[in-house]
Amino acid sequence: MLKKIICNAILFIAIMSFAPSSHSQTIDYPYPIQYYVLHEDGQSIQMAYMDVKPGNPNGSSVILFHGKNFNGFYWKNVIDALSKAGYRIIAPDQVGWGKSTKPNMKYTFEILAANNKQLLDSLGIKKINVIGHSMGGMLATRFALLYPQMVNKLILEDPLGLEDYKKFIPLQPIEALYKKELKGTYASYKKYQQSYYPTWKPEYEILVKMQAEPLQQKDFSSVAYVNALTWQMIYEQPVLYEFKNLRMPVLLIVGQKDRTILGKNLIDKKKQSMHGNFPALAKKAAALMKNGRVILIPDAGHIPHIQTPEIFNADVVNYLK
Repeated sequence: MLKKIICNAILFIAIMSFAPSSHSQTIDYPYPIQYYVLHEDGQSIQMAYMDVKPGNPNGSSVILFHGKNFNGFYWKNVIDALSKAGYRIIAPDQVGWGKSTKPNMKYTFEILAANNKQLLDSLGIKKINVIGHSMGGMLATRFALLYPQMVNKLILEDPLGLEDYKKFIPLQPIEALYKKELKGTYASYKKYQQSYYPTWKPEYEILVKMQAEPLQQKDFSSVAYVNALTWQMIYEQPVLYEFKNLRMPVLLIVGQKDRTILGKNLIDKKKQSMHGNFPALAKKAAALMKNGRVILIPDAGHIPHIQTPEIFNADVVNYLK
């Protein structure tokens, strides 16, 4: 017992001593990166973002919130389509991801939403259309709930949080999550990302490379701890109980074959079959909203904007119009 207490104390000290990890991604983003400085928990941190202005502006803007295993990089084809349609696009790397600082701090969707509000305020943007994918869908929902006066329309692409994971996924102590993240490898990342697609294609490999870049960092242990903290954030902070409070138009775009579950490996096959049915969950969520609508994309998995970009982009542009 004493040995376990000592080991946990050593782990805690090691974790708390981590310095914030800085942006170290080397894969080129599709558009120039800028940085907005934030101050949180006594730390000065940088939030990376792309600000893409259209050739023929229509006067409207869109902000894109990425998923947990991604960053702003994977929005390229969406940015291109929306820019062509006249929209100004803001595509941030959330604090803790990509080229943004990865500080050791308490991660909440409220804090992340506030970061994005500050960024938009600094850019003079008062009204915005919000698109969020996966974890970014939870963030987009929280942003819309906190700042409804800013949001024209809300689009949720295969959002996590359509069910309360605490009800069927066992609680994971932060130490266990951290140790699991430390064991991450290129192969394990690829295997997990392959579960997002009904059919894996070579062009998806770049997204694995992007996720795996921090593995080469000397301070990967600090990145692993942030990964654990953000997993815990998704688990502990459901948004589905507040869908009824969304008053703006909301579109859920969902892959017909998406069966993603946070912590899926922690439950048996029988329980897995009872959860993660995104088409059914999306319809249930939309019914709770004042103005909710669902589009199902046949043969798509968890990331329609990568797997079926033409269909996804057409649906988004048509909805925003």
